[in-house]
Amino acid sequence: MTDFSSALGLSASGLRAQAQRLQHVSENIANADTPGYRRKSVPFETALGDAAGHVRTGRVTLDQSDLKRVFDPSHPLADMTGHFDGSNVDLMVEIADAREAQRSYEANLKMFDQTRQMSSALMELLRK
Repeated sequence: MTDFSSALGLSASGLRAQAQRLQHVSENIANADTPGYRRKSVPFETALGDAAGHVRTGRVTLDQSDLKRVFDPSHPLADMTGHFDGSNVDLMVEIADAREAQRSYEANLKMFDQTRQMSSALMELLRK
């Protein structure tokens, strides 16, 4: 049964990591029009002390690329030239990241379900 537990733990760690990744992607999308907002990204790391393959999210980092300069003289944050710093969020990148995280989440969920079904089938065989 430890192999089943390991497989369930492995897929659960992937589910947690992808859920956290989706949370940051949704924050980026929600703040795409917020002046001065920097895109957040979260790397995956191998979880120390766990079985091989377990992942966790690393420290959240802010994208240090240049902020978009937006021309809007009527904006309260506009400088003397009528420009202000927008965000550096690219919606196409965020949508692609969201799709990748969603598919990875679904794959981990499928693995979790398959492991659970195999464990149930084994228990059923052992009862006979």
